[in-house]
Amino acid sequence: MPFGEFQYSLDDKGRVVIPQSFRSFVEDGVVITRGIEGCLYLFPVVSWSNIERQLLNLPLTDLEAQKFVRFFYSGAFKTQMDNASRISVPPPLRKFAGMEEENDVVVAGAPTRLELWSEKRWWESINKVLESPPAPEALRTLVG
Repeated sequence: MPFGEFQYSLDDKGRVVIPQSFRSFVEDGVVITRGIEGCLYLFPVVSWSNIERQLLNLPLTDLEAQKFVRFFYSGAFKTQMDNASRISVPPPLRKFAGMEEENDVVVAGAPTRLELWSEKRWWESINKVLESPPAPEALRTLVG
């Protein structure tokens, strides 16, 4: 599982370097899509079929579930790292994640994916945690 955070910049073509420690995680390709908190989720291609299966199992009659499917699935884009270990982030996803006006980004690890954040949104999300830290019971669960 990938962990850690790395600061990079998008180049003028909307590409970002995948950090060395994350490259094996996405070496067979990556699916980029909208994330819940205004970031982008990057899933290894090999695990994307599991996600698709879960989306297909959501009932068509559940309008809230279908809104989520539309949000998550319609923004998905499949790509691979180039020879310089960069991936291209499509313009609609850059716009969604607030990366049009800001080229500084954070590539962060998460248990099943990578996350790509505009640097501004990353620090806003971190500060929200500091303003309202997890309840002590949640922390005890994490540390045993």
